[in-house]
Amino acid sequence: MAKKAKKETDLSTEEKIKAAARLVFTKKGYAATRTRDIAEAAGINLALLNYYFRSKEKLFELIMMEKAASLFGTIIPILNDTTLSLEQKITEVSQKYTAFLLENPGLPLFIMSEVGMNPNQFVNKLPIGKALESHFIKQLQERRPDLHPVSFMMNLLGLTVFPFIIKPVLMTAGAFNEKAFSTRIEERIALIPKWMNAMLKSK
Repeated sequence: MAKKAKKETDLSTEEKIKAAARLVFTKKGYAATRTRDIAEAAGINLALLNYYFRSKEKLFELIMMEKAASLFGTIIPILNDTTLSLEQKITEVSQKYTAFLLENPGLPLFIMSEVGMNPNQFVNKLPIGKALESHFIKQLQERRPDLHPVSFMMNLLGLTVFPFIIKPVLMTAGAFNEKAFSTRIEERIALIPKWMNAMLKSK
């Protein structure tokens, strides 16, 4: 009984730390976040945080991999939904992907870093193969056999994610403030499906 209680306490503490880390990383960014900030947000001492998670890097990696898995978990069911047309899937994916990135703006740079360091490990951790074998890919092949489906998907995801990758540069250069960036992203939610559908029709 005592062991069960300790296990439940450990799980509760671990989840509390992860929840605090998500909030702090989102608010301050990875570089500006200290482990002490996370410990304070979780209401625990620094030694306890270090007991569960040896470093800020490991904690950040764990959280971001969970977020990446959550993103794929949102998109793949859309890609495999046989009741949706190609146009509907394009709209759904761009809307869901953009909404997810607005809540998790640090995710694209994390994924780029992970893929750059260890692409095999990253691919093995996430169901990327399922996206490449989805009903969406089959629909594209039937509609436009002359257009490589992976290339089309790269364009869709690129149009969605690239603004979040370039955001730090644009903000530093004074092109946007946070509010203006969000406004431009909201505009793109409506524009991206139009651009992609135009690509489907062009030959």
